[in-house]
Amino acid sequence: MIITETSLGDLAATGPDARGVLLRHQLDFCCGGGQSLADACKAGDLDLQQVVTDLEAAATRGSESVDWRERPVEDLVNHILERFHRPLPEHVNSVVAAAEKVERVHAAKASCPHGLAAHLRAIRDDLTSHLAKEEQVLFPALLGGQRGGMLNGPVTVMMREHDDHGENLKHTRSLTKDFVPPEEACATWRALYEELTRLEADLMEHIHLENHVLFPRALKKV
Repeated sequence: MIITETSLGDLAATGPDARGVLLRHQLDFCCGGGQSLADACKAGDLDLQQVVTDLEAAATRGSESVDWRERPVEDLVNHILERFHRPLPEHVNSVVAAAEKVERVHAAKASCPHGLAAHLRAIRDDLTSHLAKEEQVLFPALLGGQRGGMLNGPVTVMMREHDDHGENLKHTRSLTKDFVPPEEACATWRALYEELTRLEADLMEHIHLENHVLFPRALKKV
């Protein structure tokens, strides 16, 4: 049974099927993960009962997943590195290249996502810097067994940058009309929007795992 006062972050932690439902309804479970399901649906003018029904259906599917709240912090750090950090640069480079091509070829069309390539290049720069900070400072500390207040500074910086990433994702949706290509879109244009949808999902899951699972555990002296 879904309790509507449960936070989006806690719902997302139950597994990939729940995260899929939240993504489909554009409910921000990463930077906005502290918000209750009821409040988020109200703010987004969504049908709360429909979202609850979808979440309950997802729960019955019971896809096998790892509950990272129960696994060692070191395992979670290594999972984040392999699942998100390693493939991210190549993925972002590919969408930047595709956006540059679409804008170059279709610049004369009113439906062209003007400014998207520059926006994605800025995202790439921000992500490159962010990943480096985690890999050079925070993650080595966690893998070395450090916990508690000494990590408050690095965690605070990472969470602030996560908020910036969340705003960037919203602007990407604005530039692409929620990743819906126009009728005249070519194959590259359509593929670009599909990849941006996948990138958004990956970044949201990535940020969610850090904000709502890894960082709270990092700040505990356990």
